[in-house]
Amino acid sequence: MAVVPEVEVVVAHKERTTLRVGDVFLKVDAHPGRTDVEVAAMALAPVPTPEILWHKPPVLALAALPGTALGRLGEPSTASSAAWAAAGAAVRTLHDAPLPPWPGRSRDELASQLDAECGQLVASGILPSDLVTRNRQVAEAALRPWTPVFTHGDLQLTHVFVDGDEITGVLDWSEACQGDAHFDLAILTLGHEERLDDVLAGYRADVDPDVIRAWWSLRSLLAIRWLAGHGFDPWAPGCEVDVLKARL
Repeated sequence: MAVVPEVEVVVAHKERTTLRVGDVFLKVDAHPGRTDVEVAAMALAPVPTPEILWHKPPVLALAALPGTALGRLGEPSTASSAAWAAAGAAVRTLHDAPLPPWPGRSRDELASQLDAECGQLVASGILPSDLVTRNRQVAEAALRPWTPVFTHGDLQLTHVFVDGDEITGVLDWSEACQGDAHFDLAILTLGHEERLDDVLAGYRADVDPDVIRAWWSLRSLLAIRWLAGHGFDPWAPGCEVDVLKARL
């Protein structure tokens, strides 16, 4: 009897579901425009991306990338220092590319969202007020003028695939936009502060580590309620709440 591949649920929540069947990933998005952005961004990005098999909104079919993810939030990464440096070099290549035509969130939008989210976190008792207040102060450093670059927009380490010390591809481009270079570097190293030096060694450009730390706080504050409401656990060891506690 022929072996029939199983259907694996990679991600499933109210906004988006990703399924894997053999070497094919099927992404179903409640907002079809995001798959349009993903397809357009992959066509522009000067780094390896998955092969697009077909695209019929709201579904996007992608070929699996070779290799394994650089790591996972909340777990030690077994990838080499050279692999992390290669990820930094790939990010630099992306940031040096021509800008995509669509903008990202402005500083004013981010500041407004941050104020509202911090208020909700404290009012609902989700996080202690001192933890929110301290990280709100740290996050201020991210809300400064920046020169926009081509950003991935959601560069979690699970979206970067490696084979040995080489980058084989980068996944999930639906949040790609014009943005702050420090943001991509922060998301890549979120929860893995010990790998920041490796990434910056590969990135080979002047960056401000304090701004990266500010983005760790800002991103975590903005994400915690969404994560908790969509089946994720930001309180798991090494995840977003621990990232915030590290700033105390």
